[in-house]
Amino acid sequence: MGFRAGLSRQILIAMSAITVIAGLLVFFGTYLAYMAIVTLYPTPEPDGWLTSTDLAILGTLILVTLPIAAMVSMRLAGRILEPLESLAWSARRITAGDLTARASAGDRSLGETAGLIDDFNTMAQRLEDMAADMALWNATIAHELRTPLTILKGRLQGMIDGVFEPDERSLQGLILQVDGLARLVEDLRTVTLADSGHLDLRIEPIRLAQEIAQMAELMAHDLLAKGFRLELDLADLVVDADATRIRQALLALVTNARRHAAAGRITIRLAEDDGEILLGVADEGPGLSPEMASRVFDPFVRGDPAGPREPGGNGLGLSVVRAIVEAHGGRLRYRSAPGGGALFEMILVKTKRSPAAHDA
Repeated sequence: MGFRAGLSRQILIAMSAITVIAGLLVFFGTYLAYMAIVTLYPTPEPDGWLTSTDLAILGTLILVTLPIAAMVSMRLAGRILEPLESLAWSARRITAGDLTARASAGDRSLGETAGLIDDFNTMAQRLEDMAADMALWNATIAHELRTPLTILKGRLQGMIDGVFEPDERSLQGLILQVDGLARLVEDLRTVTLADSGHLDLRIEPIRLAQEIAQMAELMAHDLLAKGFRLELDLADLVVDADATRIRQALLALVTNARRHAAAGRITIRLAEDDGEILLGVADEGPGLSPEMASRVFDPFVRGDPAGPREPGGNGLGLSVVRAIVEAHGGRLRYRSAPGGGALFEMILVKTKRSPAAHDA
């Protein structure tokens, strides 16, 4: 209430002062102009100085215009204060933890004030969405960590109690759970660092075809054991990138195809298109539904449980790939492969160096 009274009083005083000053300037300005004309062009009988009648007229005009100015100022103050009071109330609610509070722009007759209210409401909505995402993120992380930790605790407790023999098979199972936890922690670290702009990259010119060929040689045997054959279609291109991170992203895409696609061919293609480098991984089906394609890069999103599936994965693989690609100034996109499967493409900026210069 003090905010409204203080601003209303200031507007009223300002409007009244402007009215009085404007009246005085017009009145005396007109009189001075008249006197200047008389001085330059004297008349036989020049008028004298201000008379009491003139002053009475001036006083009457001021007394008439002051209430009008007060009324106009009060209406203007109301139009200004209504949205500002709503804004202040909403800000206090948000400060107290109520992120659902929104300000009202009133009749929106003041465009600047309405724009301020809209910007505030947009900010409040983003804060609410971020808080909801953070809560979901924390709950999902807790769920992902709880399962392997429960298994580890149960197995170790069983060994202590003599229920399980600490043989090689049991220990290998525990190592697998630890590896899963390590991958989850590393994926979370990569995504978090990328979102905060602190993902460290060692950028240098690399020959992508050579890096990919070396990776393919290491992955081919495991893929063949799962019923996949790896095919390469690589152009000889050089790009400024972090070789380790690019290999990490490519491995995640191939692993994603192995886990979710039908057995068959996985194609890694490297090409240049309009000054951009396209590094894509395509499979032979079944692809993604439109609903899944719209959110496939969100953290902890998994594919259709009814489709082909290899156990494992934490739903962070594609999020990690996107984080790495965007940290390189590129982008990651999904589209249907020519054979009806899924095609994930990392789009990177091509370096101006030539392969010959790189070899030198």
